[in-house]
Amino acid sequence: MRNLARASDEQPQGHLGWLALLRPEWIPSLAVLLVGVLLHSMNVLLVATVLPSIVAEIGGATLMSWPTTAYLAFSIVAATCTGLVTAAVGPRGAFAGGAVVFGLGTLLCAFAPAMGHVIAGRFLQGGGGGILSAVAYVVVRVTFPESLWPRVFAMLAGVWSISVLVGPLVGGIFARHGHWRTAFFAVAALAGLLAVMGLRALPSYRDADRGPRPRIPGGRIALIVIAIATMSLAAIASIPAAKVCLIVTALAGLVAMLWLDRSAATRILPADAFSLHSSTGVGLWVALLLSITFVPLQIFVPVFLQRLHGLDPLAAGYTVATASMAWTVAAITVAGLLNRWPDRMIIAGPVAMGLGLLGVAIAMPTGPVLAVVPMIILVGGGIGVCWPFTAQRIMRGARRGEEEIAASAVATVQQTGLALGAALAGLVANTAGFSIAGDTTGTIQAAFWVPAVFISAAAAAGIMGVRLAVLTRSAHGGRESADIKPD
Repeated sequence: MRNLARASDEQPQGHLGWLALLRPEWIPSLAVLLVGVLLHSMNVLLVATVLPSIVAEIGGATLMSWPTTAYLAFSIVAATCTGLVTAAVGPRGAFAGGAVVFGLGTLLCAFAPAMGHVIAGRFLQGGGGGILSAVAYVVVRVTFPESLWPRVFAMLAGVWSISVLVGPLVGGIFARHGHWRTAFFAVAALAGLLAVMGLRALPSYRDADRGPRPRIPGGRIALIVIAIATMSLAAIASIPAAKVCLIVTALAGLVAMLWLDRSAATRILPADAFSLHSSTGVGLWVALLLSITFVPLQIFVPVFLQRLHGLDPLAAGYTVATASMAWTVAAITVAGLLNRWPDRMIIAGPVAMGLGLLGVAIAMPTGPVLAVVPMIILVGGGIGVCWPFTAQRIMRGARRGEEEIAASAVATVQQTGLALGAALAGLVANTAGFSIAGDTTGTIQAAFWVPAVFISAAAAAGIMGVRLAVLTRSAHGGRESADIKPD
C-alpha cells in the first residue's frame, strides 16, 4: 500500500487522461473521496434548508447564525491539525476518524431538544468535516500521480456542484413533511458508511522515519480558536468599528500563530507558508485570496437577488449555484492542460473573477437579472480554471517531510479565507447601509460596494499568480512543464 501511496513521487507520470482514473487500484480511493465531498456538501445544503423547521419546533431564532458559525469555526481548527493527525495515524485512520466524529455530531443534531444541542452537534460536525476535507488533499497527493491531481480536483468539484443542485430539493422534501430529524439520521448513516469505506480503501502508511507521534500544539491552536472566534463575531457584529477591531484582532492572532509555528519543532503549516520565495508559500497566498474573493457570491448575492429583483429563496439559491456549476465545468475543461497553460490559468482565473465581480457590482443594483447571471458564472469559472493548478503547485512544492502538512494546508487556508471574507463582506455591507430590516437604498448601495471591494482581493490573487508562475518556471530551469516529466 505504501508503494501505491508514493506513486506520485516514484513512478514516471507521462500524460495521463481521464480514463487513467479508472485503474482498479485507484477506484476505491477515488470513490471514498467523492463520497466524502458528497457528505460535506449535502450536509451544508440540508442544514440551510431545514434550519427554519428546526427553529419552528425547538426555538432559538436568535441563534440561527450560530450553527453555521460553530461548523465553520471548528472545521478550520480540525483542518489545521489534520497534517499532524495524518502523520500520527495515517490517511486511513484520519479519514475514518473524521467521518465518525462527523456522524456523532449529526446524531446530536438529530436528537436535539434545543438549539444549544444543535449548535454543539454542528461544532462536532465541523471538526469531522474539516478533517475530511483536509485529508482529501493528502490522499490525492499520496495516491495519484501528479499529472492527475487537477483531474481529481475537478471531479471533487463536480460532486459539490451536483449537491448544490440536488441538496435544496432533498432538504426541502424533509422540511416540507416535518421530518428534519430524519434528514440528520440519513446524513449520519452516510457518515458511518464513509468511515467503513475509508478503512477499507485508503492508504494506512505511517513512515518509520517520521519519529515519535507528533504532539498537538495547544498554544498555537488556542491562537487559531481566538482568531476564528473574533472573525465569527465580526461577521455578526452590527457596529462597524467593532467589526474592524475584531478583524484586526483575528489577523493579529493568525500572524502570531504563523510566527510561532515557523520556529516550532512540530508545525501546523509548512515552514514556508505564505513565503514569497517558494511555490508552496505563494500558492497558499493565492488559495487564501481566491477563497476571500468567492465569499460575496455565497453570502450576500442571494439576499440582493431577493430584495432587489423579487426572486424567491429557491430561485435566488439556484441562480448563485450557477457559480458552482461554472467552477466544475471550468475545472474539468482545463484539467488536462500542460506546458505553460496551468500557470496561465492561475493568472487568468483571478482576472476573470475580478471582471465578474465588477459586472455584478454594476448590474446587481438596477438589473436586469439576466445581466447578473453571466457575471456570476464568470466568477465561478474563474476560480474553476485556477484552483486545481493552485492546489497542485502547493503540494508539489512542499519540502521533504512536509508533504502531508502542505496538502492539508490547502483546506485549512480555504476555510480561513472563507471565514475572513465573510467578516469583511459583513463589514462592507453594514458600512454601505445594509441591514436585515433596512430600506432599499441601503441594499442598493451594499449591492454595489460588496462585490466592488472584493475586486481588490481578486487583483491581489492575480499578482500572486504571476509570482507563482515565475517561481514555477525558475524551479524547473525553463522547462516547458513539470506536468509531463517528473522532477
